[in-house]
Amino acid sequence: MPSTPETAPSPAADTSAPAVDTSGPASLPPALEGERRTLESPAGRLCYYHDAPRGKPQSPIPLLLIHSVNAAGSAYEVKPVFDHYVQQRPVYALELPGFGGSDRSDRAYTPRLMTDAIHAMVEEIHRHHGNGPVDALALSLGSEFLARAAQEDPEAFRTLALVSPTGFSGTRRLDGPAESTRGMPWLHTLLTRGPWNRALFDALTRRSVIRYFLNKAFGSRSIDLGLLEYSVATTRQPGAQHAPYHFLAGNLFSRDITRVYESLQLPVFMCHGERGDFVDFRGKSAVEGRSNWQVHEMPTGALPYFERPEAFMNLYDAFLKQG
Repeated sequence: MPSTPETAPSPAADTSAPAVDTSGPASLPPALEGERRTLESPAGRLCYYHDAPRGKPQSPIPLLLIHSVNAAGSAYEVKPVFDHYVQQRPVYALELPGFGGSDRSDRAYTPRLMTDAIHAMVEEIHRHHGNGPVDALALSLGSEFLARAAQEDPEAFRTLALVSPTGFSGTRRLDGPAESTRGMPWLHTLLTRGPWNRALFDALTRRSVIRYFLNKAFGSRSIDLGLLEYSVATTRQPGAQHAPYHFLAGNLFSRDITRVYESLQLPVFMCHGERGDFVDFRGKSAVEGRSNWQVHEMPTGALPYFERPEAFMNLYDAFLKQG
């Protein structure tokens, strides 16, 4: 996830055409307002959303948003943040490989693939706004990929925000070999090689099941219904099972992530909730005392900006001003 330049990048007018097209999957509506674009990259075709203030922005520094990884991941997961900041600055929301409008082909989904997608997205932002560093926010497992991208290219990022990041549960450090994962090849084989491949995924992504897991994430039955409906829609796309099966088999979780988090030198904003199934952040002691980390706990579930958007944005705004 290090450099903290004091001056903002010089923005270039974002008047060029999208890298490839703006169509997206024919049967999947846009997750966000703004322009849906696609980009050909070493990580395959990537879908992203872009919008910016109509007048002079309050900040010329672009903000990059990264969703989480689960059976129904999409850019909709960062919608409140996207909607808030497009009033102030250029905002980009990437859909990771295997999700949303990005390439969902049957291939190996790994932390390296996801990290390379983030690098490609940053290059695309630089193409429109110059080579200055960006602010970036990621949710849950997306935080591990963003942290690795910032470790590998620290000059590309001004600040990082990690919302309910994985890799902090329990007290055991994750200090495995570089780029090793917590994958279980036997489990991936079991999930994908039997005749139940798509049928199992369809069962896991029934509307009632998706709602059940959102209830657990929010720690409440008061969930965002728009997120529920979009989660159902995105799982109905061809190839939707490929990346989630790698997720379920542990192939997208990094075994070296404690060292990656500790290596970050730029300002890091970490926020998590205290309710629901994702509340074990005992491992944050590895970074909590570091001068470049701000750690906040909110009385919410795992998606605090859906439940208490004003309080979350106030915390994040204050952090960005310091960055």
